[in-house]
Amino acid sequence: MTGPLQQQGAATAPVQPAPSGDAPLAASDAAGAAGAQQSQQSDFDARQQVLDRRAAENDYQFAVAQHNCYSTFFVNHCIGKARDKMRVVQADIRREQLALDDEKRAAHAQQRDQQAALQRAQDAANAPQRAANEAASAQAYEQKQQQHALDQAQRQAEAPQRAANEQAYQEKQRQHALAQAQRQGEQSQRNANQAAYDQKQANYQNQLDEARRQGEQKAQERADKAQRYQQKQEDAAKHKADVAERQKQAAEKAQQKQQQEEQQKQQEKQQQEEQQDQ
Repeated sequence: MTGPLQQQGAATAPVQPAPSGDAPLAASDAAGAAGAQQSQQSDFDARQQVLDRRAAENDYQFAVAQHNCYSTFFVNHCIGKARDKMRVVQADIRREQLALDDEKRAAHAQQRDQQAALQRAQDAANAPQRAANEAASAQAYEQKQQQHALDQAQRQAEAPQRAANEQAYQEKQRQHALAQAQRQGEQSQRNANQAAYDQKQANYQNQLDEARRQGEQKAQERADKAQRYQQKQEDAAKHKADVAERQKQAAEKAQQKQQQEEQQKQQEKQQQEEQQDQ
């Protein structure tokens, strides 16, 4: 809600100061210093590579000379001379390596000093902007505190109305609770009546379900009895047919046996007649 007190707290935005002209100069100095450092580092890398190649070449030459000494008569003397020559070159490389390391350390120290100087210059160039930002932040905080105070005063001014509204709301809630309690009492009686009716209907339905269940059970029992009787009848007929079939097979076997015996007797009789004729 916007009130007169809030409108009085409106303030203009802080004016940002113009950037200082020293910042581009510091950036240019930093770029130039970075280019010089890169060039110097490239020179150091090239000189280090030369020293590394000379050291490797010196080791190689000593290994070749040592190998060749084994074909001479004075092997130890030859190897000693080769080693002295290798050490002379090695000492020269060592001196140059130490000098290069000193130059690197001095360059690194100079780079650190230059970086510190550039940082100080950058900090000095950015100081007005930082001060302006801090002032703007302080002004914004002050405006926020003023607005908060105005809002607080407006809320205090509206407090009596809010209290009246709260009292009216509580009274409305009380009336609603009384009406709700009365409706609940009436609803309890309606619920009891409905519960009694539902119980009566449930009992009647249970009786119907029980009668239906018993009827279905008896019908199933009758169907089972009929099925068992039918199965017995079928089993009896099958047994009777099996007995008749076995009797038939036995009669056929007996008839076949009798025929075989008669044929055998005829054959024996024929054989006897033939023997008597001879």
